[in-house]
Amino acid sequence: MKYGIWKCAQPQAQDVNELVRGGFSPLTAMVLAGRGMGDADQAKRFLSCTRSLPDPMLLNDMDKAVRRVRQALEGHEKIAVFGDYDVDGITATCLLTDFLRKAGGNCIHYIPGRLEEGYGLNPIALRQLADEKVSLIITVDCGITAVEEALLCRELGMDLVITDHHECKESLPQAVAVVDPHRPDDGYPHQNLSGVAVAFKLACALRGDSNAVLEEYADMVCLGTVADVIPLVDENRVFVSKGLYSLSHTHRPGLAALISECGCGKEEITASTIGFMLAPRINAAGRMGQVDLAVDLFLTQDPERARQDAGQLCDLNRQRQQIESDIYRQAIAMLPEGAPPEAIVLADESWHQGVVGIVASRLSEEFACPAFLICLDGDHGKASSRSHGGFNLFASLRSLSPLLESYGGHELAAGFTISRENIPEFRRRICAMAAEFYADDTHVSALDLDCAITPEMLTIPEIEGLQALEPCGSGCPKPVLMMEGLTIDRIQCVGGGRHMRLRLRRGRYSLNAIYFSADPVSAGIAQGDVVDVAFHPQINEFRGERSVQMNVVDIRPSCAAPCPMDIARYRALRAGLLTPDQAAVLLPDRGTLGNVWRYLAACPEKELRESPLCLCRKIVRRTGTEMSLETLLTCLDIFRDVGLLELKRVHLTLSIRLTPGTQKADLNQSQTMQALLRAKES
Repeated sequence: MKYGIWKCAQPQAQDVNELVRGGFSPLTAMVLAGRGMGDADQAKRFLSCTRSLPDPMLLNDMDKAVRRVRQALEGHEKIAVFGDYDVDGITATCLLTDFLRKAGGNCIHYIPGRLEEGYGLNPIALRQLADEKVSLIITVDCGITAVEEALLCRELGMDLVITDHHECKESLPQAVAVVDPHRPDDGYPHQNLSGVAVAFKLACALRGDSNAVLEEYADMVCLGTVADVIPLVDENRVFVSKGLYSLSHTHRPGLAALISECGCGKEEITASTIGFMLAPRINAAGRMGQVDLAVDLFLTQDPERARQDAGQLCDLNRQRQQIESDIYRQAIAMLPEGAPPEAIVLADESWHQGVVGIVASRLSEEFACPAFLICLDGDHGKASSRSHGGFNLFASLRSLSPLLESYGGHELAAGFTISRENIPEFRRRICAMAAEFYADDTHVSALDLDCAITPEMLTIPEIEGLQALEPCGSGCPKPVLMMEGLTIDRIQCVGGGRHMRLRLRRGRYSLNAIYFSADPVSAGIAQGDVVDVAFHPQINEFRGERSVQMNVVDIRPSCAAPCPMDIARYRALRAGLLTPDQAAVLLPDRGTLGNVWRYLAACPEKELRESPLCLCRKIVRRTGTEMSLETLLTCLDIFRDVGLLELKRVHLTLSIRLTPGTQKADLNQSQTMQALLRAKES
C-alpha cells in the first residue's frame, strides 16, 4: 500500500443522471460528478477545447512590450530572445525566435549554460550580448526576479522586455515592460500560463491574430505547457488539445524525427507521451549542457540534421539516466537513520547540477517531504528543490532569503544559491518550517479516487467514453477508480521482476491488471488475498485483440481494519513534545505489544527487511485488529530499548534483527515506555 489514505469521492445519483442525460457515458458521468461537476453544461464548459482565447493585451505591460518590439523590428535592431534550458524555456525561445525572424527581425537566441552560468539573466551573458550589438533583450520563461540584472542592462545600453510566468518578488525589475500573469496588479483572467504560453501571447499581440499564431505554434505551446505541469484548465486545454493534434501532424522535421526515435506512432501522442517520452529527451539537452542541440531540433528544416539531433538527444537522455541513478544512490546513503526527515537537505561536490532536480523530485515523493539537493563548488552551492504535500518552496525560500545569495522558482519547484557555511543553518530552519507545516497531518500520503465501481461497469465502451475528459494532466487528471473485494488469482512478475501482472476475480468476473514498479513484497500481497484496487482504466491492444486492463495505482487489503499513516504523535514522542492526550493514544497496550512480538518471532528470516507500511499491513492482516503505523513504530522502539531486537532504518526499509537467545524483558524499563508514561501523567 503506497498511500496512507484513500479519499474516494461519492458521486450523487442525481448528478450522475443529469450528466448522462447531457450526453456523457455513465462512467464518465460518475467521474465528473465525483469531481463536483453535476451539471452537464458546466462540465462541457470545463472540458471545452474550442473556447476563444482571451485578448493578450489584457496582460499588464503587453502594450509597452508590443510597442518596443515593433520599434526594434522597424528599425532593424538586433534582438536577443533570452530563455531557459528546460522544455518550457526551450520551446518559448524557439517560438519567439522563429516568429520574429519570420516577421523580418534580426533575431538571435541565447540560453545560458546551465553549468557555467546557471538560471536566468546574468552579467556574463549580458556583457556578451552588449558586445554583439544587441539593443533589445526579450526574456522568456525567466527574468521576473532579475532586479540587479535589469539595472546592468540599462548601464550597458540595452532595453529589456521581460516575459515570464514565475512568481514575483516584492520588487519588479526596472524594464521597458514586465509581462507576467503572476503580477499582483495584472488583469489577465488566467494566472496559470506556462512560459511558452506567455511568449505566445506576445507573438499574438504583435500579429493581432491569436488563432493564426496558435495554428503555427500550437505544438510548441503544448510541449512547454505539459512539460511544466501547468494545470490543463481554461485556455491551456485549447493549447494542449490543438498541440497534440499538431504534434501528430507535425511539419517540423525535428519533432517528427524525435517522435520516430522514441518509437511512438504519431497517432499515439498524448499528454502522457510528452511527459514520459518527449519532454525528458528535450530536457536532457539542457541538463547535460548541450541545450543548443534541442534548439536546433526545433528550428532546423533539414530532415537529415533533424535525425542526427534526435538521436543525440536520446543518447544524452540515457547518459542522464545513469548519472541520475548514481546521484540517487549516493543521496540515499547520506540520509540519517531513524525517523523519516521533515525535509531532506543534502550537499555534495561531485553532483551534476543538471540532474539533481530529478533526484530531488524522486526523493520528495518517496519520503513524502520537501527535498533540497545542493551541488557544491568551493565555498558556494547551487540547489534544486522539489515540494511535497503543498509545502510552498518559493514562500519558504523568501522567508530564509538572508541565508541565500539568490533564489527563484515557484511553489512546487525552486532553485537557489547558498554559501557552504550557511547550509547547516538552512537545514535546521527549513526542517523546522516543514515540521510545523506538517504538524497536523505529518507525512500522510493521500490518494484521491474519483469513484468506486463494480466489475460490470468496466467495459470497453465505458473506457472509451472517458476520452471526453482528454487532454488529461495537472488540473484534469486521468481518472483513478476503485474496485473493492477482489481476489488475487494469479501474480506474474514481468520486466525482470520490476513489474507485476495480476489476475483478479470478483464473483463471475475476471480482470487483468498491470502494476508497474512493484513486486509482491513491496506491495504486501500474495495469491489468494482479498484486496481493494485503485487503478487507471485502460484498453490493452495485443495482436489485434482489445481487452480491458487495470493499470494499478495502489492495492490495500479489503478485509482488514485501516492502517492510519499519521505519525505526528510519534514525531512528538521522539522530539520530547508529547502531550498527555497524545501519549494516551500512542501508549500501546499489552495485547498490541504481544501481537507485534508474536508476528516478528514467527518470521522465518533471522533479519527482517520490510517497509514500515507493509509490515504494519501484514500484522493487521494476520491479527485482524486495528493498528496505526505510529503504534507499530512505538512498539519497535520499546523492543529495541530493552534489547529484544536491533532496529535500523535503511532508506524506506526497516531492518529488524531479533536478538538471539532473548525472549523476555521488562518492557517498563524501556526509555520509550517511560517517556510515554511520564507524558501521560504530566
